[in-house]
Amino acid sequence: MTISWRELPQEVRAAVERHIGTVTDVVEVAVGQSSDLLAVLTATDGRRVFCKGVRGISKRMRWLRNEIVGSRVAAGIAPEVLFHEDVEADADWLVVGYAYLPGRRADLSPGSSDLAAVAGALERIRAKPAMDLRPLRERWSGTAWWTRLADERPDAVHGWDVAEMTRLSAPVPTLVDGDRLLHTDLHADQFVVADDGSVHVVDWGYPGAGAPWVDAAFMTLRLVDAGHPPSAVQAWTRADPETLTAFACYVAGFWTHLAVAQPGPGTEHRARLALEYLRWRLEAPRAQ
Repeated sequence: MTISWRELPQEVRAAVERHIGTVTDVVEVAVGQSSDLLAVLTATDGRRVFCKGVRGISKRMRWLRNEIVGSRVAAGIAPEVLFHEDVEADADWLVVGYAYLPGRRADLSPGSSDLAAVAGALERIRAKPAMDLRPLRERWSGTAWWTRLADERPDAVHGWDVAEMTRLSAPVPTLVDGDRLLHTDLHADQFVVADDGSVHVVDWGYPGAGAPWVDAAFMTLRLVDAGHPPSAVQAWTRADPETLTAFACYVAGFWTHLAVAQPGPGTEHRARLALEYLRWRLEAPRAQ
């Protein structure tokens, strides 16, 4: 649950105002679960700033620090980072101000006029070098998600050939290796579509370096979730069928394990989506 601007510690509000001037208007943002402060702030000069803040040293604070780095690597695609500051108040705080980007979430449904702009944004991301971002190869070095599920929650993998799924997942760390910028958490809410049709990509909490097809492969799952037939979205990836099947197998195991460890509507929905997509890849090879 986010904290309203007026309820923030005075030290936090003062830190923000040192960067942007006196805040004259606040619009609280209701979406997002990883920040304690989410608001669009208007300063005396009329400038609007999107501000995020996290209270306490935690994974959430690390993700917000990742956003600072990822947004800068993704300059021109991500909103500009205007300031960031660590603040000592009732706890350790990290506050970040971004250039405010008016717009709406992308419509990923079949026939949407946003699809071309979203595809263009993916092209812009994969064209950027990742610089010193952590390789996805390292983050995904463990591939035994299916084995862990079989040990911890065998009911979650009932009907699946765990040994075969583990074999298919094994080459994924090598397959995703590369030097291109990756977002790794793309979905409709991460694309901000302006009135002129231009698109920016937000929430760079999990940036990385990897193969240029990875973000598009994630997007195939989101497109299927939005109503596209799996066979219709393969062209987004530019990866060969064997690579995509290995990727789908890894993600299905990973997201299912996450749903078991952190049950909830979001994680459980993603697990079902990934398992359904994997089943299609395994059962419909001619359509791939």
